[in-house]
Amino acid sequence: MPSLRETTPDAPAPVRAVSNALSQWIGQLGAVWVEGQVTQFTRRPGLGTVFVTLRDPVAEVSLQVTCARTLFDSLNPPLVEGAGVVVHARPSFYAGNGSLSLAASDVRMVGLGELLARLERRRQLLAAEGLFDPARKRRLPFLPGCVGLVTAPGSAAERDVLDNARRRWPAVRFETAYAAMQGQRSALEVAEAVERLDRNSGVEVIVVARGGGSVEDLLPFSDEGLLRAVHAVRTPVVSAIGHEPDTPLLDLVADVRASTPTDAAKLVVPDVAEELRAVVTARDRLRGAVTGLVAREQAALDALRSRPALADPRGLVDERRAEVDDLRERARRSLRHGLERAADNLDHQRARVRSLSPLETLRRGYAVLQDDAGHVLTSVAGVEPGQDVSVRVVDGRVLATTTGTRPEEAS
Repeated sequence: MPSLRETTPDAPAPVRAVSNALSQWIGQLGAVWVEGQVTQFTRRPGLGTVFVTLRDPVAEVSLQVTCARTLFDSLNPPLVEGAGVVVHARPSFYAGNGSLSLAASDVRMVGLGELLARLERRRQLLAAEGLFDPARKRRLPFLPGCVGLVTAPGSAAERDVLDNARRRWPAVRFETAYAAMQGQRSALEVAEAVERLDRNSGVEVIVVARGGGSVEDLLPFSDEGLLRAVHAVRTPVVSAIGHEPDTPLLDLVADVRASTPTDAAKLVVPDVAEELRAVVTARDRLRGAVTGLVAREQAALDALRSRPALADPRGLVDERRAEVDDLRERARRSLRHGLERAADNLDHQRARVRSLSPLETLRRGYAVLQDDAGHVLTSVAGVEPGQDVSVRVVDGRVLATTTGTRPEEAS
């Protein structure tokens, strides 16, 4: 095979020779530091390599970077699309499909990426201490008597908060503490303003408001000193920094996050028109409930009054009176029959007793003979002539003297 420098149309080099030569030449370059912006990364399940597309921040040039999964997963904060990085990698040319790539051995954040990495590490540290714990978040008062406002003097954020809050609840009062909302002294002045408002017993909620800006402009609101000062105050704090996509760490430590200063005004005071409508609705519901209750009770009362017992109460008494009279008559008849049966039984028993009485025997003509001592004489054997005796009859005694006796002959 001829040398690549000696190739001619009649003696060309094969593709594999050119690919191998390119691989050798590129491999001689050695490891280099490359700066770029991550535009895409792919993680395939079961594969220990992550494929990252690195783009030049100025020109329309991009390279494929291969990174070990362990290195990719160890990055803190995690690598995201759009992050600026510096990669220490070795160029390699894969002869099989003719692709050029960089095999990364180290990845570091730079520029905005480095700044975001520092903020992420600070967020993790403060989160571990419990500064972002949802359990310590305080509820905002329904209708604060006075609202504390920390903002820059004459700023659009101040106008948004004041105008929207007074439009919603005209009687709301504000205690404003001005502070620099950008620059090196911003974090310190905002912390002092928050602490000053917290010492004011009349302030029931504090709003920290600032308009939108770049990440660098909003950096003071991720300052650790400011975050700890806000965490230490007793008054609920509302963070209204930037716009919806902006998320400084103050949003995490504050009791409530507002997406914009206008949203903060909506959070701290209710809408008087909505509250009036709610009062009217509640009053109508209450009136309807009371009216319905009275109507139901009236219907129940009418139903009770329509019953015969209540329509003519005397009818029930008359029925019971008739029952009482009937029972009383039945009791009289029963008692009278009982007395009659008892009287008949008594007469019967008395007749039986009378029939067994000696007087009844005497009444039938019999008599009882007694001597002077009152002994009943039942035989002629003990009677002597001339003896005084008495004869007992039914209505008295007959005194007599015997003249003699005559025994009864046996038949």
